[in-house]
Amino acid sequence: MAVGPPPDIKPQEPWRENLAMHLICKDCKEDPPNIVEDFAAGDTICGSCGLVLGDRIVDTRSEWRTFTNDDQNNDDPSRVGDGANPLLNGAQLQTNIAFSGGGSAKARDLSRAQNKATHDKATKTLLAAYKEIGALCDGMNIPKNVADTAKHLFKIVQDEGAFRGKSQETVIAGCIFIACRQCKVPRTFREVFSITKVSKPEIGRIFKHLERFFGERNEKLKASVVEGGGVPDPNGTGFANVDSTTPKDLCTRFCNLLGLSNKCTTMSEDIALKTEATGVLAGRSPISTAAACIFMASNLAGEGRNAKDVSNIAGVSDGTIRNAYKIMYAKKEELVRPEWIAEGRADFKRLPLAN
Repeated sequence: MAVGPPPDIKPQEPWRENLAMHLICKDCKEDPPNIVEDFAAGDTICGSCGLVLGDRIVDTRSEWRTFTNDDQNNDDPSRVGDGANPLLNGAQLQTNIAFSGGGSAKARDLSRAQNKATHDKATKTLLAAYKEIGALCDGMNIPKNVADTAKHLFKIVQDEGAFRGKSQETVIAGCIFIACRQCKVPRTFREVFSITKVSKPEIGRIFKHLERFFGERNEKLKASVVEGGGVPDPNGTGFANVDSTTPKDLCTRFCNLLGLSNKCTTMSEDIALKTEATGVLAGRSPISTAAACIFMASNLAGEGRNAKDVSNIAGVSDGTIRNAYKIMYAKKEELVRPEWIAEGRADFKRLPLAN
């Protein structure tokens, strides 16, 4: 059987886009088509009938954007880089030349020369302080807004050049303590001391100095605004005088740590307010008063916690709690609302006897 010659096999050509193809609307079939690209929605639309011809298109236009109010409709080619950090000084647009241990000698020389040219001791000091503030606030389970407030207060102190004789750790502890009060999440001197290792008397002294410093700075800023014919912004200086921590401020957090119910928390806060108003525990610290109020409220509500449990959370001795409770027990009719007893929410019989 004769076999014919093998057919000619043409080599397969690589794929190439057919530039002669173009998109038209299947309903209108206009040529040339009226195609509209809606980059906001990512769709390709027929401009004549509104039929969506494609989706998820890529916006190839420039990404120049501006958020300033005074650009007067001028182009702003600021399109790269992170936003400016208000907690740092300078333009913050410098370039860092990285160098690893296995790099060449030329890379090492370039990195060293660049570090010398852009060396800013003030910025490095601020970054180190911000890192320490963030770590301390995380250790105390403090929200981010408190940490940002503490950083802002520290930057004001650093820019003004105040407290040069004080250690940085002491100033940081004072800024964190003030920031907690500013943001309505007060912490005690003992809690700040346990994290920062700055002594309680030193924290108290730096707190007084910082409070006076920020108060005087506020008055100067307000006076300068008034002299210029303006109206001072009460929230524009970053500092506002706040009252000292009250037992009520501490009751909520201590009750949450003890796992008490909302009913018991509300009861302890009300007892703390009445204790402060009547002066039953006048002269005692807010921590001792709050601990005694929680001890009484938890037993009234049937969620009894002993003095040892409360002392472990509040950081005061159980003997101090019992001594304060002994005074409150004698005045229990004045501190407990009668409707709580009438409604069965509280019962004096649940209270342990004051020895």
